[in-house]
Amino acid sequence: MPETDGAPRRDERSQSRKPDRQRAPGGAVGGSGTSGREAPLYGALDLGTNNCRLLIAKPARDGFRVVDSFSRIVRLGEGLSRTGRLDDGAMDRAYEALVLCGERIAKKGVNSSRLMAVATQACRQADNGEAFIERVRLGTGLKLRIIDPVEEARLAVEGCLNLFDHSAEAVLVVDVGGGSTELSWLRREGRADFVLEGWMSAPVGVVTLAERHPEPGTGLDLWYEAMVADMGQALAAAPVGPALRDIFTGGRGHMIGTSGAITSLAGIHLGLRRYQRNLVDGLWMTSGDCERAAAKLMDLGPAGRAAESCIGPDRADLVLAGAAIMEAVQRAWPSERVRVADRGLREGLLLQQMRAARTPGRRRRRGRGQGSPPRSETS
Repeated sequence: MPETDGAPRRDERSQSRKPDRQRAPGGAVGGSGTSGREAPLYGALDLGTNNCRLLIAKPARDGFRVVDSFSRIVRLGEGLSRTGRLDDGAMDRAYEALVLCGERIAKKGVNSSRLMAVATQACRQADNGEAFIERVRLGTGLKLRIIDPVEEARLAVEGCLNLFDHSAEAVLVVDVGGGSTELSWLRREGRADFVLEGWMSAPVGVVTLAERHPEPGTGLDLWYEAMVADMGQALAAAPVGPALRDIFTGGRGHMIGTSGAITSLAGIHLGLRRYQRNLVDGLWMTSGDCERAAAKLMDLGPAGRAAESCIGPDRADLVLAGAAIMEAVQRAWPSERVRVADRGLREGLLLQQMRAARTPGRRRRRGRGQGSPPRSETS
C-alpha cells in the first residue's frame, strides 16, 4: 500500500463478531451499543521495519470506525541485516514520523490509557533497538513496546478474522513485514470456530530479501526465482503436519495475505489508477492472478513500478521481494484462493483494547509476548 500521509478515512470500518465464553485473543469484538458521538477514541501505533503506521478509531456496533490514519515508509531496518544495528539516518526518519504521530494523537485527544504503541522486527533484532525506543520516549512521550513474534502473529490474525471464509476447513494468515514474515495456520473446529494449529516467524521480509538480492539489469526471472527459493528455505521449518497441508492441496483451505506485499499485487491486478482500499480489502485473488501481477511488475522495470500509483518510488525496489515471499508461501502451501487484507496488526491492537474496555477486571490473556501462542477462534 502506498504512503498515505493524512486524510482521515471517515467511512472506513473494521467489523467483528461477538465473543463467546471461549473466545481467545484471536476473537473479534462485538457491538458496544455506544453511539459514535459518545464513544472514546483509541489509538494503535505500529513501528515496523519498513513503515510507521497509526490508526485512531472509535468503537462502533460492528467493530470500530476509523477517524484518522497515518502511514509513512521510514525503512527503519535499512542495512540492519548487514550491521546488526539501526542506521542513524533510518532512526531519524522513523523519529520524524513518530513526532507526527504524536501530534495527531494529541490533536485528537486520545488518552494515553487508550493508546497501544508497538515496535516489531527491526527493534527486536537491532543491538540499539532498545536505545532508540528510549530516545522516542524521551523526545516524544510515546512509549513503544517491542513485541515478540508470538504477539505480532496473533494480532495480525485478530485484525483479519472477519475475512475468514467459514466454509473453509483451514486458513493460513500471512503477514509479510519488512524484516520478518509471520504465518499462522488455523483449522476449523465445529461449524464455525477456527483454532490455531501452528505459527512461525520466518526471518525474511521485503527489506531483508531485497538487500540480499539486489535487482540486476538483466536476468530478472532467475533473480526472482532466487528470492522465492530463499524464502522457501525459511518455510521448511513450518511447525504443522502433512495432514494440514493436505487440506490446502485439496482446495479446502484458503490464504489471507496482509501487508503491502499483497495489496500492491491487488492494485496491479485491478489496474487501479490510484489505490482504493474499498476495492482492495477483502478482494479474492487466485494464485494465477498473483503470478500475473508479479510478471507485470517485472516487465514494468524499476521506473515503471515507481510510476504506478499503487506502488510509488518508495516501494518500487521492494514490491517484487514481497511478491516473491507470497509466491514461496503459495508453493509451499498451495492455495488457489487468496484473500487480500488491507488490515492486520493495528486493527488487532484496536480490537484488543476495545474488548478489554468492555470486560473490566478480566484477567489478561496469555500470549502478550510470553509463552506459546494462544487459541484463536471466531464464530
